[in-house]
Amino acid sequence: MATRELIERWLAGAALGDRQAFGRLYDATSAKLFGICLRVLGNRAEAEDALQDIYVKIWRNADRYRANGLSPISWMATVARNDCIDRLRKRRAEAARAEMPSDDILADATPGPEAGAVARGEARAIAACLEELEPRRSEAVRRAYLEGETYADLAARFEVPLNTMRTWLRRSLIALRECMAR
Repeated sequence: MATRELIERWLAGAALGDRQAFGRLYDATSAKLFGICLRVLGNRAEAEDALQDIYVKIWRNADRYRANGLSPISWMATVARNDCIDRLRKRRAEAARAEMPSDDILADATPGPEAGAVARGEARAIAACLEELEPRRSEAVRRAYLEGETYADLAARFEVPLNTMRTWLRRSLIALRECMAR
């Protein structure tokens, strides 16, 4: 059994990058820290993974331990316990996230009250502006842009040449834009 002084010496050596001291520290303390990990996590494989990460943390932070009367094994046990608790929190958060429905399911696809009011106002304005157009041109615009009829189909329907239909639609759109700007 390693004494407190030996553990402190090995920790000090690890802080200076002494791999041999760190190996001795691991040999002397890993069983105790593994027991802590296994008790907190309740899973042997996860406890082994945690133990590896904990010794990496101890290696990197060995200089933070100060021989000030506190037990070095208590410091290491605290590092182990905190790491395991962090793992439990992460596991629970992931489980909670997996149980929650996705944002797509929760999202409301309908427009909000403000967007709906704006859309209704714009629809009324467009309808009023369409009423200002000559009736045949208004119908051509509705059929072209709301129902998707082609220019050729509209030209045939209204018995006008194709270029005339294009002119009707272009001028009607200009008139609608001016009307909407008022």
